[in-house]
Order: sequence, then structure tokens, then C-alpha cells
Amino acid sequence: MSEPIGMGVVGAGAIGMRCALAHLSLPDVHDRVRLAAVCDPAPGRAQAAAEKFGVPRWYLTLEELLTDPAVDAVTIGSPIGIHYQQGMTAIQAGKHVHFNKTMATQVRECDQMIEVAAEKGVRLAASPGMMAHPHNQRIRQRILDGAIGQVIWAAAGASISTYHLEEEFRTGDDVLTQVDPSWYFRRPGGGPLYDVTVYSLHALTGILGPAKRVTALSGLAIPQREFRGAMIECDMDDSTFMLLDFGRSVFAVVYGTVEGHVAKGFHPTIFGTKGSVIGAEINGASMRREGDHQPHVTGEHAKMAESHVYEDLMQLVDFVHEGTAPIASAEHARHVIDIFESAYRSAETGQAQTLRTTFAPVL
Repeated sequence: MSEPIGMGVVGAGAIGMRCALAHLSLPDVHDRVRLAAVCDPAPGRAQAAAEKFGVPRWYLTLEELLTDPAVDAVTIGSPIGIHYQQGMTAIQAGKHVHFNKTMATQVRECDQMIEVAAEKGVRLAASPGMMAHPHNQRIRQRILDGAIGQVIWAAAGASISTYHLEEEFRTGDDVLTQVDPSWYFRRPGGGPLYDVTVYSLHALTGILGPAKRVTALSGLAIPQREFRGAMIECDMDDSTFMLLDFGRSVFAVVYGTVEGHVAKGFHPTIFGTKGSVIGAEINGASMRREGDHQPHVTGEHAKMAESHVYEDLMQLVDFVHEGTAPIASAEHARHVIDIFESAYRSAETGQAQTLRTTFAPVL
């Protein structure tokens, strides 16, 4: 395409407003991509978001948005449990798709979307593209070069805490600041694995490569949450611990839980026979460099929230314009979803699960 891509924003909740609407409304991207439309089923929300960010058209349903001839691609920022349904609908309509994490909850869903997209010539990108960070690429390369000797084991993960109950988009008095967070704690698609552990696991597998097997324990620690005076009945596991086998006797402990962490942020901790990776440091030396940024995260975008998601979205734009395959690939996302789905199955059955997917790491 030579003309700017018309982007449809699916969901005017927290991620839709902080990422696609905020970043793509800036004029520096308008030679490549422009906001075409936004949809959200909450009455008045899509209209309010369109007015705030200067979006030409707004709709209540995805189906209406997909019939808009100005929409060439969509970014899906709805609750994770409906990503597959909405993604497949968009693909079948011939629209290119960026999925906010995660693209689905089951491997078979990912398989189908990847297959149909290939048949229709539709481009896909799926957050989070953690390997677009230059320091993660350097860490992988340094490990391949032997900087920490033989890799022995790793730890990675994240906790959900009360973050989604306290976001600025949930504590106000208008339609854009009263977004219900209940889905984060409900099946399907809720829980910390799909929400936050996904970042750590994309980084870990991006650095070490695909995993081969997983064993897990999983359960629900907090069955009720309070939000604005009402109780949320939780039914999605909120405490899951996985043991991953990468082959060659390389193992990793990966977790998604209510509170606590043993790694720095979303960075994996990796131990070898001659050193370690702690945060963004190898053997005490930082892998960050002055002026480091993801390829598209420059200028005003670098100062804004969700710049990493904006990067993934722009990787889709490059994919459509130039055919450049994204680091935030659907295949990498599918592998991480395979790990999550298999972990829940392992916790149910008490048996280790063999992963059936793989992907090609960066470098």
C-alpha cells in the first residue's frame, strides 16, 4: 500500500485509549497510518472516544466497523476471551489484524487464524513483541556468544495485584473512566498469565528459544474482588506456577500470581555456569545503551504510556506497507499460548505436557 492504512480500533477501554487512540492520533504517523473508526459496545463510549481523539467514525459493533470502506486494518483491544471471535471475523472480512496480548486462549484458535489469514493475504501481528527491545536482542546474542557459559536455569513471571481495579480509566464518573474490569478475573481470558506473565514469557522464550514441555500447579487464591462497592465473583485461576523444559537440561520456573516476584519487572533472570542475566544486565554490565528505543518509539511516543504496544501496532503497519515480517509475530504468540493452555491442562491432570508449537527466534 502507498496510501496511509485506515486503522479501526476495536474497544475503547484502557488499552484502546492509551495505545491506539493516543498514539495514532499524533500527526507524525499520518503518512503511514490514520485512525479510521472506533467501536465499543458500551453505549456512548465509542462516540466519546472518537470525539476526544478526532476519529472520523464510531460504531457500537465490530460488524459495523468492518463494513466501513475506510478501515483496512484493526487493532483488537477488547477482553482477551473474545479476541479469537473478533480476530477471525476481521480476517474473514479481509482486514489486517493487530492483537493486543494475547491473540487467543487456545492453540487451535491461533492455528485457524494464521491459516485463514494466509489464505486471504491478511497480515497479522500479536503483542507483546518483547524482542523488539534492543537490550533483549543484545542479551540473546551475548548468551549465544557464551557470555554466561552454559545456560542452566531461569525464572520469570509477574503478579497482578490490584492494578486493574485502580487504573485511571476505572475511577472516574464518565463513560470513558468507568470501564468495568471484571473480565480480568473471569473465564475465559482472565487471570495473570494472559495479562502480565505473557510479557515475561515472550521475553524468556525470545531469549532462550521455544520451550518443549511444561508442568504446572494452578489455583484460585482470591475468589472475590471489590470494585466500586460491588463484588466481582472470580472464577479464573490467579496463582499459577509452571516448570518449563527447554531441552538440554535447561529449565525455568515461570509464574503468574496475585502478589510477589523473584525477577526484575518483566525481565527474566537467567543463570549459567559462568554468569547470569539479572534484569537488563549480564554479569553486572547493562545491555541498555544511550538512545536505545524500539524502532518506532521516538519523539513524543517515547514519553507516552503503552509505547511498546504502539511499536507492535506499527510493526503491522510495516508488514502491510513493505512486507516486513513483525518481531511481534503470530507464531511467537501462539507458542506462548501453547505454554499457558498446556500449563492449565497439566495442573488439571497432574501430568507434564509436551508443547506442539514452535517459532523462529529473532537473531
